[in-house]
Amino acid sequence: MDISKTIAELKKEPGFAENVGMVLVHNGVVRGTTRNKDKTVSRLKVTPDHDKIEALCQEFSKKPGIFKVIAKAHEGIFEPGDDLLFIIVAGDIRENVSTVLMDALNTIKKEAVSKVEYTD
Repeated sequence: MDISKTIAELKKEPGFAENVGMVLVHNGVVRGTTRNKDKTVSRLKVTPDHDKIEALCQEFSKKPGIFKVIAKAHEGIFEPGDDLLFIIVAGDIRENVSTVLMDALNTIKKEAVSKVEYTD
């Protein structure tokens, strides 16, 4: 996903200027260590459920004050520093947008993306 291009396209949608006061972006990348930092990660295999991600975006887009939620998860084997997951949340005010971004991120990672870390 090209973040700048996606946001530019989002801004062209009817109702954007009247309803959006904030756009937040999540760009998840492969960490070079495990979560507790005790091992080095050499690769990460990611398997997203694209249909589930789209359904979750539709669900979160219906939350109060939210104009639209867009998410894209890459699939395959990645190395530290590679992009994995993009989420864009556009909405009216900070409290609505930030809450939905965190809820969408946590739900997508829990319900729609599986990962396998390969450590050295």
